[in-house]
Amino acid sequence: MSPTPRLMLAGMLAFAALDLSAEPASYRSEAETFVRDMVDRHAFDPARLRDVLGRARYRPSIVDAMDRPYEGRPWHSYRGLFVTPERIKGGVAFWRDNAELLARAEADYGVSPQIIVAIIGVETRYGGNVGAHRVIDALTTLGFAYPRRAEFFRGELEAFLLLSREEQMDPLEVVGSYAGAMGKPQFISSSYRAYAVDFDGDGRRNLWGSNADVIGSVANYFNRHGWRPGESVAFPAELRAGIPTGLEIAEKTPVEPKSTAGELRSAGVDWREPLPPSAAATLIRLGGAEDEYWVGLVNFYVITRYNHSNLYAMAVHQLSEEIRSRYDEGLRRPVARSRSPRLADAKSGGGG
Repeated sequence: MSPTPRLMLAGMLAFAALDLSAEPASYRSEAETFVRDMVDRHAFDPARLRDVLGRARYRPSIVDAMDRPYEGRPWHSYRGLFVTPERIKGGVAFWRDNAELLARAEADYGVSPQIIVAIIGVETRYGGNVGAHRVIDALTTLGFAYPRRAEFFRGELEAFLLLSREEQMDPLEVVGSYAGAMGKPQFISSSYRAYAVDFDGDGRRNLWGSNADVIGSVANYFNRHGWRPGESVAFPAELRAGIPTGLEIAEKTPVEPKSTAGELRSAGVDWREPLPPSAAATLIRLGGAEDEYWVGLVNFYVITRYNHSNLYAMAVHQLSEEIRSRYDEGLRRPVARSRSPRLADAKSGGGG
């Protein structure tokens, strides 16, 4: 296991002590049913697994966070959380520090560096905030005491315990988000098992301490979900004759592109960038004081496979464009030549 989650865990204990609450009756009863299932299907040691789950804790703050997702905000407020000067500056620095890894990931998987960087920036501010909850607490709380999505999170708990066994991690020490996402790219357990890669070749998939593994894993995730190298993500759009009729409009919930650019043009949707009439596209409305309309392409939909929200995908896209612009600007900026030591000494009054 990476030392980073272990060190972070110590800092979370005081916070966790403030989050104790009476457990719902389902929390322990569901745990026992889960143990029997894991023993039958995956040959887990029952005593050891009962010990692990017995030391997990129900956290009401996790339920509260699930009921107040960022994606519930209007677009202008949501955008302001992620497309910020700090994240843009941090993204440029992360790209500079990891330029060779990002170039290799693009060569291997076809995914643009700015998209990889923006994902890491949106998820954890480039590793600055990888989560404040024990993953075991998050997944047992949601899997055993959050009926609305219990089946999904029991599946993630199963994947997490299998991942812990495969990667030799202590399941009681790993920390992550309130939904159990882990590492700099915030992979949920099933995604960690399916898409994380050992990009630095050290025999482990470390999404906390290895930027190589983080970058390679994000690139692999997008590649496996159908990223189209060299293609655009989305274009701002205008409506010539008001809201089109007979055309599906995606709002916060993603819609796989089923219309074509030609059909959107015929329905009165305009945009400036060139796009073949046969290109798959979706009209997207981002609600707010003034609605924004966008044409989302296949790569936009691929971003929503990482987080099933059009707000999320648009924030990633816009952050990525800002980062790319600033990074390219830095490459074009001429480097000042150093003065010779003798001239510098003469001007500064230095002596030999």
